[in-house]
Amino acid sequence: MSVENNNQPWAEPMSQETFEFMSKVLASPSPIGFEAAMSYGVIKPEFESFMPQGWGIHQFKGNASLVFDSHPGRDDLTSVMIVGHADKIRMQVRKIDNDGKVWINTDSFLPTTLIGHEVKVFCQNPEQPGSYKSISGCTVEALGAIHFSTPAQRTGEQGIKPETIYLEMHMHGDDRKAQVEALGLRPGDPILLDRPIKRGVGKDTFYGAYLDNGLGCFSVTEIARKLASENLDNVRVMYTIATHEEIGRFGSTQVVGELKPDILIATDVNHDYEAAPGIGARNMNPLKMGEGFTIGRGAVASEPLVQMLVNVCREKGIPHQLDFSGRDMGTDGMAAALAGVDSAAMTVGYPIRNMHTSSESAHTGDLKASIYAITELLRHFNDMNEGKGITRDDLKNSHIRLDNL
Repeated sequence: MSVENNNQPWAEPMSQETFEFMSKVLASPSPIGFEAAMSYGVIKPEFESFMPQGWGIHQFKGNASLVFDSHPGRDDLTSVMIVGHADKIRMQVRKIDNDGKVWINTDSFLPTTLIGHEVKVFCQNPEQPGSYKSISGCTVEALGAIHFSTPAQRTGEQGIKPETIYLEMHMHGDDRKAQVEALGLRPGDPILLDRPIKRGVGKDTFYGAYLDNGLGCFSVTEIARKLASENLDNVRVMYTIATHEEIGRFGSTQVVGELKPDILIATDVNHDYEAAPGIGARNMNPLKMGEGFTIGRGAVASEPLVQMLVNVCREKGIPHQLDFSGRDMGTDGMAAALAGVDSAAMTVGYPIRNMHTSSESAHTGDLKASIYAITELLRHFNDMNEGKGITRDDLKNSHIRLDNL
C-alpha cells in the first residue's frame, strides 16, 4: 500500500511547523557521548510544553537518556517503552600534526562519502575552561587533490582508507600545530557533518544528515503529543530518548535494565533496499521509501506483538511493510535481551536512502505512518480485555504454537 495513494492523515503533507520541529531535533549537536543537546536541549522542553502534570521524568547518572513516564510508580500497570536514540555517529580528533593537519577517526562513516564535506568541531574553550565551543568552516579531506592520488584511485580500483582522513582547518605560517591547539582541539573531540535537512525534489521527501536516529526521537515525541490529552489509564507508557545506540545500544540497555518494561518498541531508520544501487545479487527484502513504515520479524522480536501491530494497521489502513532479522535486529529493540530483562520486544522503522552519509533521505509519509500505527497500538493495549487494558498474562499466554497445526 503506497503512502502516496492513501487518503488518510499519514498521507497528508507534513505541516511546516512540524517540519521545523523535526529539523530542530535533527540539527541538535548530539554526537555519541554528548547526547544531551537533543535529549535535554530540544526534547525535554518540548515534552514539558504538553505533557500532563502527573507524568514523571526519569534521568540517569551515566548517560543523557530521558524517560517520560505516563504513570510513574504504577507498577501494577503493564508498561510499554518506546525508544528512539539521540546519539549521532561522529568523527573524532585523533592526532594533530606539526603541519596543522588534524587526523580524525571516521567511526561508522564510509570514508569515501566524507570527502569535501563541511563539518563542525566541538571542543573545550581554552579561554573558559570547562565550557565548550564549536568551530565551523572545516572540511574533511584525504588526498588533497586528484594530482596526488594513485592511478588505482583515479580509476576507482582503490578506495580511500580510514587512516588517510583528516580535517582541513586552513592553517598557514609558523607553528601550525600550536595554532590548532590554541583553538582548544584535543584528541577525542567530536566532529559532526554540517548538513541541516531540506525538503527533497520528490513529493513529501527530505534529505540531510543524521536522520539516523533523530527521526526516532522525533517520532517518540509526536506519539506522546498525540496521546497526552487522552486518558490511557490502563497502560503505562515510557517515552524514551536513549543514548549510545551507535556503539552498542548501551544507553537503552541501561534504561531497560533499570525500568524493566513489559513491552519494548524500538523506532529507528531502516533501508530502502529496492533503490539501493549494486545490491541486486544479494536478494534483499525490497523495502521501498514511500510505501509505509517497516515492522521487523525474527531475532528476539515477539511474533504475537508483531501480529497485534499488523492487525491494527490492517484495521486502520495504515501502510506498512514487513522486514526480517536473523540473530540481531540491530536496533534498541535488542535492549531487553542485552539487559537480561523479560520484555516482549519489537522494532519498527522507516526506509531511508544513503544511510550514514550527509544526504540521508526519507519520506514524511513513512514516518507519519509509523507514528499513527504505534499510537493506535497503544490505544489498542489500553482497550483490551473489555476496557481493562492489556495484562502481563496476555503476553505470557499468547506465544504462538506450531505443534497443533
